[in-house]
Amino acid sequence: MLRIPLVLAGSYLLGSIPFSYLVARVFGVGDVRKVGSGNVGATNVMRSAGKAAGIVAFLLDASKGAAATFLVGLLDPRDHVAPSLAAIAAVLGHIFPVWLRFQGGKGVATGAGAFLPLAPAAAGLSMGVFAISLAVSRYVSVSSIVAALSLPITAAVVGAPGAVWLAAALCAGVIIFKHGANIRRLRAGTENRLGMKKA
Repeated sequence: MLRIPLVLAGSYLLGSIPFSYLVARVFGVGDVRKVGSGNVGATNVMRSAGKAAGIVAFLLDASKGAAATFLVGLLDPRDHVAPSLAAIAAVLGHIFPVWLRFQGGKGVATGAGAFLPLAPAAAGLSMGVFAISLAVSRYVSVSSIVAALSLPITAAVVGAPGAVWLAAALCAGVIIFKHGANIRRLRAGTENRLGMKKA
């Protein structure tokens, strides 16, 4: 009976490790919440601390998501529900980290990593969607939203278990909700493109 609560708690705590915050500090940014967009995520780290810092932050944030679902999956390879719940908990941990007073990122990198062990083909396709969208639009926010929306669809198409694509759909909803400010800026025409320096 305690298995699911332990899975949720452990995955949340793993997801809440504020790698982007820590990487930014290592690269000379005091508090990434007080610079740029204020978001504790790889994109803001890249814009405030440089491309190398952004890549490191992305990989670490993705790795904690992957670690959560992979480790839970080892407990029972036939169980798809517990790892799917671990993915949701890890993403929520990144977005609402207890260590940073629940002020975290938007869950994109952590979500991508979390679903890689669960539905590798779908995760890979969604990463491809992100890359193509970014190359065309140069908007990280648009690419993140489109990739998040594509994940549950591709997971269902490639035959992932229902628990997996339902978890992907829930994570996509949360990620899109967290992009509310970006959506408002896109409508206003004030959203920054990748590589654009703020005035």
